[in-house]
Amino acid sequence: MRFAICNELFQDWPWERALELTLECGYTGWEIAPFTLGRRPEQLPADRRRQLADQIQRSGIEVVGLHWLLAKTEGYHLTTNESEVRTRTAGYLGQLSQLCRDLGGSVMVLGSPQQRNFPETMTHQQADENALSVLEAVLPDLEKNQVTLALEPLGPGEGNYWNHAAQTIRVIEQLDSPWVRLHLDVKAMSSEGKPIADVIRESAKHLVHFHANDPNLLGPGMGEVPFEPIFAALREVAYEGWVSVEVFDYSPGIETIARQSMQNMRNALLHLDV
Repeated sequence: MRFAICNELFQDWPWERALELTLECGYTGWEIAPFTLGRRPEQLPADRRRQLADQIQRSGIEVVGLHWLLAKTEGYHLTTNESEVRTRTAGYLGQLSQLCRDLGGSVMVLGSPQQRNFPETMTHQQADENALSVLEAVLPDLEKNQVTLALEPLGPGEGNYWNHAAQTIRVIEQLDSPWVRLHLDVKAMSSEGKPIADVIRESAKHLVHFHANDPNLLGPGMGEVPFEPIFAALREVAYEGWVSVEVFDYSPGIETIARQSMQNMRNALLHLDV
């Protein structure tokens, strides 16, 4: 099982220090939030992209890809009825796929609930149709850059679109493209009303990426959710992708979160092997 960590955890740390701690803790991958690269990450010059990719590679860390794709942006939305906005959103996602590839990544996680929620006047089917129009438009860029877009279900506390893995899979199956697949997140799955391990098993055919965390917004094993059944299910379905630690509450401190998350995941795996 390959472990990565999301780079926004390190906040204003120099990349050299952040990468050193990443490797020291035992992670081998970095998942990058575009907003950590500047206000307009899609406009990052080619030479700067090469510098960042080389720095990460030299440290011994692999770039998994990007997430928080639409966070801290303006003018983009997935389910809006405004066709110009959807066209602009598809164009931006296409640009991010090029950025992802230039940095050495191959997966982009589409969460960003604020840029996909739909109003009460719209049905879920209409939201699906609008989202499909965006996803269809970005397919050529995904294929060109060999980047997979991983759609992320999120709990109802964050929005009203793609609250369950099954809803997300419905769109994935309608699209029927190898470049659009499923991402699962422990915090989000905890709101599905069924065991997380069951969600993993039911979604295995489409699963391409995975986030480890807890509903309390901290890292894996830092809350009430046990990870032994989760890792057992991932093994059962022969999941071969990354397990990336993504947290939202940094109050315990960056080093504590990074170290404790990894130790908790290792302990969970050890218990499976006993």
